[in-house]
Amino acid sequence: MTKRTAAKYKIDRRMGENIWGRAKSPVNKREYGPGQHGQRRKNKLSDFGTQLRAKQKLKGYYGDLTEKQFRRIYAEAERLRGDTGEMLVGLLERRLDAVVYRAKFVPTIFAARQFVNHGHVQVNGQRVNIASYRVKEGDVVSVRDKSRQLAIVLESVGLAERDVPDYLEVDHNKMTATFVRTPALGDVPYAVQMEPNLVVEYYAQN
Repeated sequence: MTKRTAAKYKIDRRMGENIWGRAKSPVNKREYGPGQHGQRRKNKLSDFGTQLRAKQKLKGYYGDLTEKQFRRIYAEAERLRGDTGEMLVGLLERRLDAVVYRAKFVPTIFAARQFVNHGHVQVNGQRVNIASYRVKEGDVVSVRDKSRQLAIVLESVGLAERDVPDYLEVDHNKMTATFVRTPALGDVPYAVQMEPNLVVEYYAQN
């Protein structure tokens, strides 16, 4: 099992939820946490614990971002006008790896980061290999011609377990995705409930 595969399984087990809605998630079989103490009775979380869990879940969902990366995105969301939680989700969904994942060019957010890093993706016709690159409304994200027949791409396009959200216009024949608009929280097809308001509370107090 690769390190990245292990990471996504650990996140699911740690959270006790199938956060990506994958059919093969270990949580579908075992809802308790990993490790020898995973089956102990769960104590009721404190307010701090609830806020921390919400932050870890959202951070983990986008490929287990580092705390430094996530905090930097949060700080930017805080500076924008509007609801900070909504702004945070909007910024996360504008990451290039998130767009590649949402467009179903690859099966997981972890694969999306690797796919971008390896130079398989273009933005407006120019190759971009930075997963955190932020797309703008109207940008066209595409899979490079020579990468379109990769097994991972062909397999992902046929996956039935998730749909392309309506803030992207995707053409799987041309392997292009146009970022139509920045989504609100309610537009994002999370498989489990995300609570960015608790993330805001967490950072406000810590």
